[in-house]
Amino acid sequence: MMPATPTVDTLGPMTRSVEDAAILLDVLAGYDPNDPVSAYSVGHIPDTYQSFLDEAGLEGARIGVIRQPMGPRTDPESDDYKKVWAVMERAIDDIASLGAEIIDPVEINGLELVDSIYGGNVFETELAINDYLAGLPHAPVSSLEEILLTGKVTPWRAGRFANLMGRTASDPARLEVQKSAEEIRLNVLNMMAAAELDALLYATYDHQPTKIADDVLTNANTSDAYNIGNNRRFAPLLRFPAISVPSGFTEDDLPVGLELMGREFSEGMLLGFAYAYEQATKHRQPPATTPPL
Repeated sequence: MMPATPTVDTLGPMTRSVEDAAILLDVLAGYDPNDPVSAYSVGHIPDTYQSFLDEAGLEGARIGVIRQPMGPRTDPESDDYKKVWAVMERAIDDIASLGAEIIDPVEINGLELVDSIYGGNVFETELAINDYLAGLPHAPVSSLEEILLTGKVTPWRAGRFANLMGRTASDPARLEVQKSAEEIRLNVLNMMAAAELDALLYATYDHQPTKIADDVLTNANTSDAYNIGNNRRFAPLLRFPAISVPSGFTEDDLPVGLELMGREFSEGMLLGFAYAYEQATKHRQPPATTPPL
């Protein structure tokens, strides 16, 4: 994972099961001197995250459902959106049947700005990449500029990186991005406190997966539906933990993910919620194209 925006980038385990995620988190979590943000975790890490795995983990939980679109291209009136949310409705019912109290919906001021605020953090990338490369004495390149000049970056991605060149973390505009993110963070915390919520629930994506455009490797302005309905920027922007777990398939046989987000250092609780849901529903289906290990 490249260090693109260190203040919001997150790296967590991608696994076949919630239990596997807990096992890997036991290894990954902790202070790393090469990652200053990890210093916040000191004193907040349990002996093992596996202790939170409980099939009755959802009993008594209070969970708020977010239905507000976060992505600028999300279209709640589209058939595609409705197919995803038909799966989500069943998932919400399942979570309620497992003992959780559902507060549906919850409203968050400024939620529609999440995508633009996250994308507006263009001030860290060049410096972060250059610093990372400086620690690799035998790297074939030493800067983001050199990477782009190789011509090996796809035009679409290269165009996005070109917009990041020459930016610095001391740019006054960065303060506006941080201020906006903190305002939404406080809105979420206040809403959760007032409603006495343990976690928030939403679709990982409000739209189904789409085919990558055929010309994506050659065209900087490729036209496809990439990233429509993406809600994955919400938790990183707030610096809150979140877990995405399979919640079923649409009528087109495409997967839908359900995301649960909590306050800082609620990873164990979230693992417990996700584990209880996963064990009760068993929605994961191994891809037919991938042989068993």
